[in-house]
Amino acid sequence: MKKILGILGLLVAVFMLTWALEPKFASAYNLQNIIRWTSLFGIISIGVAFVIITGGIDLSIGSLIGLVGCILPMLLIDGHSAPVALLAVFVLSLFIGLVHGLLITRVQLQPFVVTLCGLLFYRGLGRWITHDQIQGFGSNYESMRTLAIGKIPLFGNFSLPVPFVLLVLLGILAAVFLNRTIWGRYLLALGRNEEAARYSGIQINRMKVLAYVICSGTAGLGGILFALDVNSVQPAGHGNFYELYAIAAAVLGGCSLRGGEGSILGVIIGAAVMRVLYNAINVLGIPTQLEFAIIGIVILTGVIADELIRRLAARRRAEQSQE
Repeated sequence: MKKILGILGLLVAVFMLTWALEPKFASAYNLQNIIRWTSLFGIISIGVAFVIITGGIDLSIGSLIGLVGCILPMLLIDGHSAPVALLAVFVLSLFIGLVHGLLITRVQLQPFVVTLCGLLFYRGLGRWITHDQIQGFGSNYESMRTLAIGKIPLFGNFSLPVPFVLLVLLGILAAVFLNRTIWGRYLLALGRNEEAARYSGIQINRMKVLAYVICSGTAGLGGILFALDVNSVQPAGHGNFYELYAIAAAVLGGCSLRGGEGSILGVIIGAAVMRVLYNAINVLGIPTQLEFAIIGIVILTGVIADELIRRLAARRRAEQSQE
């Protein structure tokens, strides 16, 4: 809870400071953009949080988003119905997560290596099957694009983006799964101490596979929404570095890179911090070249804070044991 309150305080501080420096920051149009993009990145951040909780990592998210964004319009152009195309790319995403999990658990490869190779392979595959040509939906699928760009009018000029509703639903499901089911407790136990989890009878390989399937599934959902949002997909660049946003949001939200800790609410707030920071850079006229520098600083700060908190907790436990 302390971590969540801390990241929430950071979000409020950045928001208020930017608003004070540039009043247009809090305009209805800008807030809608922030909420929409926070929702899109929040969805993929929830997925990577499950992998980080088990002590793993997934670097292939951005390339998977790019691959889904390339395949979806191709399927629609080839004459497949929207439900079939959406289901196909989502099942493909789940299958990719299954492959990642099996390579890590059965072949005993490192998650970093498996997902790094995935990052390269999926990007190259997307560029090859499209011949590096831009893919788009045109004006024939406006109803389907409502999933990404639709708005629910609330008051005045402000409308709630539809992706925010999807994020809330996914967040509730993920939080219930992680905190209220036996499988969620297994994932947390696995991240805290893999050997102890194994000796307690937990099927750790199955839990790891499940985490990677969830991660790729949310990446696939995010890939669908990102593609529908921009309406045209450039195979060479679509989704580039999105895994950095997702990992940064998860770390900021309280997920320890050692595993065993994580909060879905914290991850969503972390995603909001990342998007508010990005928006503040643009609104305040700060050079956009600093975007990735800021992401790097944020991730480093989160890791340092996690290490300091871990040491402090270990010191307190040692003092209490001596008493």
